[in-house]
Amino acid sequence: MMHGYAAENSKGTGRGQAAPPVRGRMAALKWAFPLTLPVMAGYVFLGITYGILMVRQGLPVWLPIVTAAVVYTGSMEFLLTSILVSSFNPASAFATAIMVGARHLFYGISMLGKYRGMGWKKFYLIFTTSDETFAINYSAEIPDDIDRGWFYFWVSLLDQGYWIAGSALGGLFGSLITFNTKGLDFVMTAMFITIFMNQWLKDGEGLDGFFTKHVSEFVGIFGSIICLMIFGPDHFIIPTMIVILAALTLLRPKLDHPENEASADGETGDQPAAAVDGQNSITGDQAAAVGQGRITGDGAAPAGRDTEKGVGV
Repeated sequence: MMHGYAAENSKGTGRGQAAPPVRGRMAALKWAFPLTLPVMAGYVFLGITYGILMVRQGLPVWLPIVTAAVVYTGSMEFLLTSILVSSFNPASAFATAIMVGARHLFYGISMLGKYRGMGWKKFYLIFTTSDETFAINYSAEIPDDIDRGWFYFWVSLLDQGYWIAGSALGGLFGSLITFNTKGLDFVMTAMFITIFMNQWLKDGEGLDGFFTKHVSEFVGIFGSIICLMIFGPDHFIIPTMIVILAALTLLRPKLDHPENEASADGETGDQPAAAVDGQNSITGDQAAAVGQGRITGDGAAPAGRDTEKGVGV
């Protein structure tokens, strides 16, 4: 399998065995949409809460819609409500935004490889990397025939659309909502717990290698607990991120297993199998020696082979 986005979306234009054809943007949308449903359940109701809060502070109905589309940073938008109605202090607002959004630096580092080669989509993907969007795009298992760029794009667009829709509903019809929405925001916590457990099971089950297979998870758990005990619930997020970053950096040689790198390098997408059940295998006008050598990307047979009639000897 070839490296990177181009490899994962290769349509096998070489003369060798073609990779599975990549389906279009609508196929990526159909694959992405079900994964965003938990986000929709949380974002719509949180957005409604945000819209109601903005309007009840005396701000215009259209403002929560605009900020949901332009600012789109969740917790910072709730703080923005009080910032807008308080005395003008741009330095304080800037410092608050940096502190609240600092966690996105870690998201960006984690997504560098996944978002490489995305073209014009990359700028939108960076802008819309919220907590929930990052969680889906980072952990999703995307089939080989689904365009990864469009998958990431649809997840990001759908999540932002849910937030804008909820904010619009809250701003326009918030005064008509009479039922108690307390506790609905727990759907976000539930979603992250589900993603965490899915990653835990994917990394390995059972007692064999219990600690070595879940190093990243344990770093996150114990780093959060230690910082929570030291800094308290109101100030532990940023110290936790720093601790996790430092710990994973120190443990990187252990986490980057050689077998994982070999698996990632693998074979190039235009290299067909050399032999089948000990018999000569011919793909088009290419041939390979039985059980030996490999066909190179330009279709040349290994040196010393007779390829006069397209048959490996």
